[in-house]
Amino acid sequence: MPLTHQTLIKTFIEYLTFQKRYSPHTIVSYENDLCGFFDFIELQFGSTKIEEINASFVRSWLAKMKESGMESKSLNRKISSLKSFFKYQLKQGIVVTSPMVTIVSPKVKKRLPQFVDEKDIHTLFSYVEFPDNWEGKTHRLLLQLFYNTGMRQAELVNLTESQIDGSNGNIKVLGKGNKERILPVSKDLMMLIKDYIDSKRINFEQFDRVLLLVNGKGNRLYPKYVYNVVRQYLTSVTTIDKKSPHVLRHSFATHLMNNGADLNAVKELLGHSSLAATQIYTHNTIEKLKDVHKKAHPKA
Repeated sequence: MPLTHQTLIKTFIEYLTFQKRYSPHTIVSYENDLCGFFDFIELQFGSTKIEEINASFVRSWLAKMKESGMESKSLNRKISSLKSFFKYQLKQGIVVTSPMVTIVSPKVKKRLPQFVDEKDIHTLFSYVEFPDNWEGKTHRLLLQLFYNTGMRQAELVNLTESQIDGSNGNIKVLGKGNKERILPVSKDLMMLIKDYIDSKRINFEQFDRVLLLVNGKGNRLYPKYVYNVVRQYLTSVTTIDKKSPHVLRHSFATHLMNNGADLNAVKELLGHSSLAATQIYTHNTIEKLKDVHKKAHPKA
């Protein structure tokens, strides 16, 4: 890849990191997409100036990935990365037109998000036994936080004690794009959090004093650890295919909608930037109504 392209990518990544404050995971995705694109350009078309890149170059790259079996959702993410990159180059005066203007994103088949049934959630917290040790205490609180607040995995892993507002019964969460949102918490969950914080002081001489959740050694939790915990416990109560932290987030939103919550309120609780992202949960609600109608109506 030419040095000029490397420099442009580096500058753009710094912009996303320090000005847009994107998460490390998102930054890596952008960087991989851009490096993949410019490596392809050099391989297929030789040394090419940034202003010489046009829509046909982009279509060739997308066609190659499509032929390799890449799904529309992944292609759309790469298109989004390129659109953001060239939009930034326009602002900086590096290019006068973006090659992405005529690029159309492929349609993605909408799949309803999987969620855990309310009865299975009840079984999880009422009948499943958690180990009588620090790991068990952490597992229970971790699962309660996911289901009761709908927070993302990264938000939970990075949740600090200072974000817990016991007097007002809420948690301040720092979400995508460094956007802060307030999540209401039940008295029972707040008591569980307070007990956990107090127990840390008793169980450990040395521990991470900033983060809320810690492992058996008093250190921060890692995403893989959190994923494995969620998968382990969900396996004991449900047979759905996906058993991840995000499924508990889907369950939180779906159960709210099924019980009459306002769509805009759910949007704010989830930290979605647009209502379109939240509307998928209305489909689950409609499916539930169809099921009720089918079972209850004599002419269904």
